[in-house]
This record gives sequence, C-alpha cells and structure tokens, in this order.
Amino acid sequence: MFTGIEKLVSVAFSTFVAKPVGEEKIHLKPVTLLTEQDHVEHNLASERRKVRLHHEDTFKNLMKENSNFDDPICDEEEGMVLTSGTSVQSIELVLPPHANHHGSTFGGQIMAWMETVATISASRLCRAHPLLKSVDMFKFRGPSAVGDRLVFNAIVNNTFQTCVEVGVRVEAFDCQEWSTGRGRHINSAFLIYNAVNDEEELVTFPRIKPVSKDDFRRYRGALARKRIRLGRKYVISHKEEVPLRVQWDISNQVALSNANVEALNSLVARSGWEVTSAVGKIKIYTLEEHDILSVWVEKHVERPAHVTYHLLSDFTKRPSWDPHYVSCEVIDWVSEADQIYYITCPVVNGDKPKDLVVLVSRRRPLKDGGTYTVAMKSVIVPSVPPSPQYIRSEIICAGFLIHAIDSSSCTVSYFNQISASISPYFAGYLGGWSKSIEETAASCIQFLENATDDGLINIF
Repeated sequence: MFTGIEKLVSVAFSTFVAKPVGEEKIHLKPVTLLTEQDHVEHNLASERRKVRLHHEDTFKNLMKENSNFDDPICDEEEGMVLTSGTSVQSIELVLPPHANHHGSTFGGQIMAWMETVATISASRLCRAHPLLKSVDMFKFRGPSAVGDRLVFNAIVNNTFQTCVEVGVRVEAFDCQEWSTGRGRHINSAFLIYNAVNDEEELVTFPRIKPVSKDDFRRYRGALARKRIRLGRKYVISHKEEVPLRVQWDISNQVALSNANVEALNSLVARSGWEVTSAVGKIKIYTLEEHDILSVWVEKHVERPAHVTYHLLSDFTKRPSWDPHYVSCEVIDWVSEADQIYYITCPVVNGDKPKDLVVLVSRRRPLKDGGTYTVAMKSVIVPSVPPSPQYIRSEIICAGFLIHAIDSSSCTVSYFNQISASISPYFAGYLGGWSKSIEETAASCIQFLENATDDGLINIF
C-alpha cells in the first residue's frame, strides 16, 4: 500500500458450459481477436482444451504404465508416514447464506471448504503451515442444496520432495440419504501444497508409505497426474527463449570445454530426481527446480563401455537412431576431445524446423572402471549464423555418462536440462500422450547393440 508495487498472486482458467433451454446445444459466437496477445491466449486456450479432452485416456494409460514398474515405495525409510495418518474428515451443513437464489450451493463455498480440509491433511506431514501451490482440477460432478450435509474426506496421495498432493472427495446427503448412509459424490479435487520454514525456505516433506490397495492406487495416481501437469505446463506455456549460448573462442577452448563437462556433472549431482517410468531396460527420471525441467534417461546396454562411448560420442551417427536429429555434421574438429557440430531437427507443431550449433566435449575415465563422459551445450559460431529457414534453438546442458557393469555391458545415462526451444520434443512424453523418449531410448539401445566394429579399430 505504501510503495504502490503490485504483484501477480494467482492465475486460473475456468471452463463454462452454456445451458440450453431445450435439447439443442447453444453455439457461442467466436471470440474476436484484436491484438497479438489475443492470438497467443486464443492458441494457448486451444492447447489447454486438447489436454483436457485427452486427460481421461492419458491418465488411464499412465496408471496402467505405472502398475508395470516398481517405484521404491516399499523400501523402509526413516521418517516415512503412513497414508492413513494424513486422513481428515469434515462435515458441513449447507445453510441459506451458502447458496444462490436457486438454493444450489455456491461452487466457491465448496472449494473453500475443500481447501480447508486439504490444508489440515497436508499439515500432518510437516511442522509448518502448508501453502496452496496449485490445484490440479476441481471437478463438479453434481449439485448440492440448502439442508444437505456435505462430508469432506481428504488424504495425502503422494509427496514429491518439496510439494505434496492431497486428494479431496465430497459427498452430499439429504435427510433420507443421511439415514441410509448413501450419499452422492458431488466433487473431487487434487490440491498441491508447499511449506516453508522460518527462513522462508521450502520444506522437504517426508515420504508417504502406502499400505492398502486404495493407498497404492492413489499413490500411483498422483505420479500420473504429476506427469500430466508437467506436460500441460510445458505444452501451454509461452516463454520467450533467453539466449544462454556462449561465444566460441578458440583461445579459450580449454576453459569452455571444462565448463561444458562441469555443467553436466553438476546436473547429474543434483538431488530430487524422481522416477516417472521404467520399462524393460529403460528408466526415466525428471527433476524440476524453479521452473527449470531436466530429464534423465537410464539405459542398460549389452555392449562394452568403451565401444558404447565411441559410438555415442560420434554425433554424425546420431541421426541413424535419434528421430529428433535430421542431420549432424562436424563444422570444427577442435581437438580429439572437442568438436563443434551443426544439427538440424524435424518440424514440430507446424513450426519451422529447428537447428543447433553445439560443442561436444568428451572425456575418458582416468582409471579402469571409471565413467566415460560426453557433454554438449550450444555455442555461438560466427561462421554459422542463424538461417531464415530454421529456428535457432539451444541446448543449455546435456550429455551422456557411460559406466561399465562388466566387460560386455554398461549403463548409459542421458541428461538434458530442457530449454524453452526444445521443450516441445519432451512435453508429449511428460504429459503421457507420447512415447517419444522411450522409443528414442529403445532405438539407441538397438543401435548400440547391433552396430558393427567396422571403423572402431582406428580410434583405439
């Protein structure tokens, strides 16, 4: 009030349906788009609608996928909290001030009651007051009226490092239904909370320990919804690319190369990676920090580590197994450890194709049994300026770590800190409506395990 500074508190998108008088649907007039921002919001609204329409099918597919892999939920950890320990029930009587002139309960009143009971449930996991971060979806399944008793049941479904998902179910009972104990399911919602300590730092929630069949169903459902939220967030976000590419300077080659490798190692060492899927030889993790999303794809390969390293570090071979690469050519062989590549990518969402100029830095382990490293990041090379035929994109930090299991097999871990320009290639997987990452990983495994030894002799 004294400074006059204003800040954005919250953003929400509500969907309404025009109720017809008869049986025919009401067709609304199209919105008139006047400004460039109008067109942006209109296009984003269309993307959100696509996500909503496919939500149920996507959720079912992810639940089926989640049932096929073992998340480490059965491992005993100190401080784990039983799901049942977060259960909260509250009963409210709908009075005239809670309803409109038709006698129907205000939707906002029900939402407020739902938030209250969800906050109590979340608070049982931490010694701090939970803060509502977001709402996955409020679903209004049916009406309630003055005189109804509304029963609110809340329980923590899952925790994700510094956030927790609480599910709330609302049932309505009139007098007759109350006497028989059979109510009407009128509302459901999933609310996401953070909590902060006295230093305003985010609190890490303890892990939840599911026990019953319903506990496990809710636990896996929270995993599926988190993936859908991530996908939805990065599909419908409209962020301008902030260039982070560094100018390539041959005189500063060693420092740039070492910084490339150090950035990858720093990404690998971060805590908070969470499993999102595991199928066969492929396991995928995600990490979200301050709206920055990173992906880790782990693959088991039946090929010696040193052979796998040489196949993966030669990026000219990458288009043969990675559908996200159309072409990849060396534009500067700086040294045995560093090369600069020009990469073109396919068209996504009807836009122009993208291109990249990247520095690839390779490191062999210093001793037997160590890890092979292939790091990559975008650089600016004056001899390869942006072309009007392509959208110049950026890789902030990415690469492979290859660790030997035995003399004939290894583990390959691919990491990528996703920039706005390449997020469309990953968002479909995150949202659950694309298998692009799994398919690319499987193609990589097939390439590595079937590649001949021709040409490898020259590099040993």
